[in-house]
Amino acid sequence: MPTSEIDWPSVRRVLVVRLRSIGDTVLCTPSLIALKRFLPDTQVDILLEDWVAPILEGFESVDNILTVGQTAVSRLSTARAIRQRHYDVVFNIHGGTTATFFVATSGARHRVGYQNYQYAFLYNHLLSSPAYFWKRDDAHSAEQQLALLGSVGVPVEDRPKSHLAVTKSSVISLEFKVPFSLDEHFAILHPLAASKTKEWQLEKYARTAEFLNDKGLAVAVVGTSNDSAVLNELQSLSQAPIHRLTNLTLPELTAFTSKAKLFVGNDSGVAHIAAAVRTPSVVVFGSSNRDHWRPWTDAPNEVVYEQFACQPCPGRECKEFGDPRCILTIPVEKVFEAIDRVVSQTK
Repeated sequence: MPTSEIDWPSVRRVLVVRLRSIGDTVLCTPSLIALKRFLPDTQVDILLEDWVAPILEGFESVDNILTVGQTAVSRLSTARAIRQRHYDVVFNIHGGTTATFFVATSGARHRVGYQNYQYAFLYNHLLSSPAYFWKRDDAHSAEQQLALLGSVGVPVEDRPKSHLAVTKSSVISLEFKVPFSLDEHFAILHPLAASKTKEWQLEKYARTAEFLNDKGLAVAVVGTSNDSAVLNELQSLSQAPIHRLTNLTLPELTAFTSKAKLFVGNDSGVAHIAAAVRTPSVVVFGSSNRDHWRPWTDAPNEVVYEQFACQPCPGRECKEFGDPRCILTIPVEKVFEAIDRVVSQTK
């Protein structure tokens, strides 16, 4: 329970702490939208890890993006900067101990988190669970974060969808990196993920590229320079031409995804980018929790999966079968059917 209610009209500065990955950052945008809508004249800032911060370039519902690196020096410097800004309210929608460190050192009068956070005694507004707030057990990650805001009086009942800005500069710079016109009808494939239990086979993505090409869509595959070997293999496996892009910045990736007619890929940060720019999508799920990580969008989308009793599982390896059957057994026909349904909704 809070030590005191938040007097929102007197609040001048709010900080949201959201560390970690691309998908985590994208899925905090509904909370930022809800906050800024509720407090249009209040400074709403966010703390992100430095490598992922560009994903929110141009985002309208945040005033300042604070960043932190991985070193102790960087964390101490960031903590001092937060302290000097004199925030009235700080939300930890991440939950990790590093995030809690920044909340504790902020000096904010109101510190909001969940009861299950480590060092929960450092907070004075604690919510027991998103299930308690939403009155159901299958809360999405975006809803989990929104629940923290709602627990202290921020209106969130309409559950805003994820959103990213597409900047003019990123669209312009894309023209020098993409080997075809952005006005062309094209689909994006993303065959990568954080673990093997979330990766559909490259051979099946190769067949998917051929299927899309037969439908008159150019096919592009995105990744980083570290993914070049995998993407080269995908190209070699497919009879259809595949354009490989590994040098896009996060704002450029956002802009490129926004221009696509369709996204097909694994449960990953890029899938959440597609959802946030309202690109129709088909997302292939393996071990991860579909209720928690499905696309948070009102654009046409489908998730494709095979039902297993052991799903979802938290592991980076399959302890049930050795090989992650949950994703490896998904047939290409099931993905093709989902593509047809999603495309039919966009005509």
